[in-house]
Amino acid sequence: MARTTDAEGGSPVPQRLLAAATRLFAEQGYDRTSVQEIVEAAGVTKGALYHYFGSKEDLLQEVYARVLRLQQERLDAFAGADAPVEERLRSAAADVVVTTIDNLDDASIFFRSMHHLSPEKNKQVRAERRRYHERFRALVEEGQRAGVFSAATPADLVVDYHFGSVHHLSTWYRPDGPMAPQEVADHLADLLLRALRP
Repeated sequence: MARTTDAEGGSPVPQRLLAAATRLFAEQGYDRTSVQEIVEAAGVTKGALYHYFGSKEDLLQEVYARVLRLQQERLDAFAGADAPVEERLRSAAADVVVTTIDNLDDASIFFRSMHHLSPEKNKQVRAERRRYHERFRALVEEGQRAGVFSAATPADLVVDYHFGSVHHLSTWYRPDGPMAPQEVADHLADLLLRALRP
């Protein structure tokens, strides 16, 4: 039975494997990273990797899925809060920017390497992303029905507009650049709300 934690630092083996895979996929690319390099970087055996992940592809899927789970959880909390719809949407719109920047390697790996996923795994990831986008769109539609947001632009297009900006972050945002994550988040959330102004 593989150990759950590493004897040296006490960090869980799955976390060590994901951290190593994320770093290597970001630096070298998914297709140029071997399982051997991942286990060496994580300080574990191949047996430990296969105990937690069935394949390198499973690691790739999990790199993105963990960020999406976090974002979904946070979106559900914002959407379900007892606050005006414009506040809930603005919070959700800013949060997805901050959590994407906080996990920029994961996001860029996903967009560069998603085509390496099997059709079945690709379908699972797309279904999870769709659930997130639908919950986000529901906030836009709620505001449009209430007359708080303009209904001139279809909600689907509004959501695509915002997430186009979010997905583009990995191509230009640099942690040592002029803007902190929250500043970028505030600007993009404000742009979204301005676009929806009646």
